[in-house]
Amino acid sequence: MELSTLDYTFIIVFFSLVLGIGFYVSKTSGKSSSEFFLSGRTMPWWLLGLSMVATTFSTDTPNLVTDIVRTNGVSGNWVWWCFLITGMLTVFVYAKLWRKSNVNTDLEFYEMRYGGKPASFLRKFRAIYLGVIFNVITMSAVTLAAIKIGSIMLGLEPWQTVVSAGLITVTFSALGGFKGVVYTDFLLFFVAMAGAIGAAYYLVNIPEVGGIEALMANENVASKLNILPDFSNKKALITLFIIPLAVQWWSSWYPGAEPGGGGYIAQRMLAAKDENHAIGATFFFNIMHYALRPWPWILVALASIVVYPDLASIQEAFPNVTPDKLGHDLAYSAMLTKLPSGLLGVVLASLVAAYMSTISTQLNWGSSYIVFDFYKQQINPNASEKRLVAVGRISTVVLMLFSAALALLLQNALQLFDILLAFGAGTGLIFILRWFWWRINAWSEITAMFASGIISIILKLTPIGAYLFATETGVLPDWSEYIFIVVLTTAIWLIATFMTQPESKDTLRSFYKKIQPGGPGWSKVVADAKTDAVEIVKDKEKWSVPAGITAMLLGVILIYSIMFATGYWIYGRTTQAIVLTVVSAIAGVLLVKAWNRLKGNIL
Repeated sequence: MELSTLDYTFIIVFFSLVLGIGFYVSKTSGKSSSEFFLSGRTMPWWLLGLSMVATTFSTDTPNLVTDIVRTNGVSGNWVWWCFLITGMLTVFVYAKLWRKSNVNTDLEFYEMRYGGKPASFLRKFRAIYLGVIFNVITMSAVTLAAIKIGSIMLGLEPWQTVVSAGLITVTFSALGGFKGVVYTDFLLFFVAMAGAIGAAYYLVNIPEVGGIEALMANENVASKLNILPDFSNKKALITLFIIPLAVQWWSSWYPGAEPGGGGYIAQRMLAAKDENHAIGATFFFNIMHYALRPWPWILVALASIVVYPDLASIQEAFPNVTPDKLGHDLAYSAMLTKLPSGLLGVVLASLVAAYMSTISTQLNWGSSYIVFDFYKQQINPNASEKRLVAVGRISTVVLMLFSAALALLLQNALQLFDILLAFGAGTGLIFILRWFWWRINAWSEITAMFASGIISIILKLTPIGAYLFATETGVLPDWSEYIFIVVLTTAIWLIATFMTQPESKDTLRSFYKKIQPGGPGWSKVVADAKTDAVEIVKDKEKWSVPAGITAMLLGVILIYSIMFATGYWIYGRTTQAIVLTVVSAIAGVLLVKAWNRLKGNIL
């Protein structure tokens, strides 16, 4: 495939703008560590919301969605759609708590909520565990997608893609810091959306596909269209719907969908002007992420089934693809090769935008852990602001190198998605409860983290897992592996919680006084403080969590209704589309009222 002068022009202009932003903000971003990682906590909700959306608009996401749709149909996306519940809980319950904490990173929270050496260990270990190990794994999945796109669309060798895409990204990330990331995300969002929508519209109407009606009627596609899984297929119902909605959303830690908030989502909430802006940013992100953005990817994935019905057809069309990189996720890139000049340049720029927005965020977020939660805590507590910024820039480069090296060894994004879910299984409930139950302590988190990791390694990498959960020969059904990890990990950390001492009175009272979490889970702490004549309750108003959960449920109904309605309008199923549009309107009105009761209008 050859790029025209027009295509190259789009790409060159785009790269120039991104690098220009990085250089422009580099001077102010280097003033202090707070500026480099949080932009001085002055960001408005709309800019942070767009940044969250752009960050999750990574190159591996359309590949992942394509893999899911081709393998399990549209309903297979419930493996990540279920995280909307987590997102809404973050919006209406946890966003204001994070902003109240005023920490530099979500790991700094550990030494606010817990005390002593266990808290210090947890913070430092998680800095490496999340900031380096998990972060590198996540970035490698994104880089792997870029490698596949470069291979299919440009005929590049893997190392050529890694060097060319990574060099520009790491340059503006190291120079511009968080402000550079957020400002470029604003540009990247619109470029990425334009590319995704333009590609979907064009590819559905190419002669091989024949338009939306022909696509819907195609015999290979018709069975993939259902938004809900086939309820008569017990295995599909349990695996694709029941487990995600009943267990997965609250039980697993996953980057960008952490129960109780965390990671780069927390970083953006902490950078907001105030609590209202933190809430507004996360709500806007969830609407865009779940309700609207998936459909262009899904349409391209469905069209790819018509053009490339199996892996053999992809291999035949692109013989230069090595066997270790061949997978259904390649179908998205394969479809993009059919775009015309001009639109091809826009879409390539959008894919580069998706790659850069995600990698730059992961680099800045992971680097913040290394600087604040490891280097400053463990190595140089008296480091100057200039030194902290320098370490942040160095660690940004190092993280990029590690992730690029790992990407060259991987095969597909869905493989990593499953691994990350398994490693976080059973830990999510702690991240929800630690704000509202005084008995959670540092050992709860330490035990859960090691238990889920060790159990996952045993099941994924040893014969024990194959014996227990093999698809046809296992003792237990293969879909029960995730639940097994969740139940066992949860049991282990609960036992550890009650076998170890609770946090000290001073630690618990200090946390309550600052955050004011409220609720029955803190009644003992409040009562003990009152007995000791220590005032820790500032807010006399009614506990806001029940109202927050009401708003959360309405938000879930609103966004799922918009998502379903959008799909049914595209499918041409007018009756279902109208009904769901009405439901979304009603849910929207009720949500506005609930939100006003909860916190007031943020606008």
